[in-house]
Amino acid sequence: MALRLGDIAPDFTAQSTEGEIRFHEWLGDSWGILFSHPADFTPVCTTELGTTAKLKPEFEKRNVKVVALSVDPLPSHHEWVKDINETQGTTVNFPIIADADRKVSELYDMIHPNASENFTVRSVFVIGPDKKIKLTITYPASTGRNFNELLRVIDSLQLTANYSVATPANWQHGEEVVIAPAIKDEDIPAKFPKGHKAVKPYLRLTPQPNL
Repeated sequence: MALRLGDIAPDFTAQSTEGEIRFHEWLGDSWGILFSHPADFTPVCTTELGTTAKLKPEFEKRNVKVVALSVDPLPSHHEWVKDINETQGTTVNFPIIADADRKVSELYDMIHPNASENFTVRSVFVIGPDKKIKLTITYPASTGRNFNELLRVIDSLQLTANYSVATPANWQHGEEVVIAPAIKDEDIPAKFPKGHKAVKPYLRLTPQPNL
């Protein structure tokens, strides 16, 4: 059965380019991104892993650990990393899990037979410090992921986890947010001292509260 939002992310032990990973232990109190790749030495994945390496400071700023996965074996991963570093002008600075037995891929339902019997689709899981799945996105093998969007989503998830707000369409860090419907009008001044504006009774906006 496919994993749903709010489910506990399955724990596992696997070998990676940075040694053995015991997933929940490795995550610790951090947020996490687990993302799969159809195969090693594929062009789109090469650009994705290079982009992820370049964005590591942004992930660290948000207390996010990143780990990739492919169904190819560990020696292949190590050779592929050399290509990624060379072609993308970076250094891969996060682990890539070797999932040759598909144990992790099956735990996370990353293999979609209608797309491929042999390879994972481009799955993304954002996992909170409570080990619960906060976001899932699945891309076809032909479409590269937007990692700036993943950063935006994490900003939203971390904000809305701590404040009674939601983020509107196309929201970016620093912009106005929506006050949760459960908050009564009379309680708004105490909860949101920066002020607010009511566009409609159900649509109330306030400056981002954690800035």
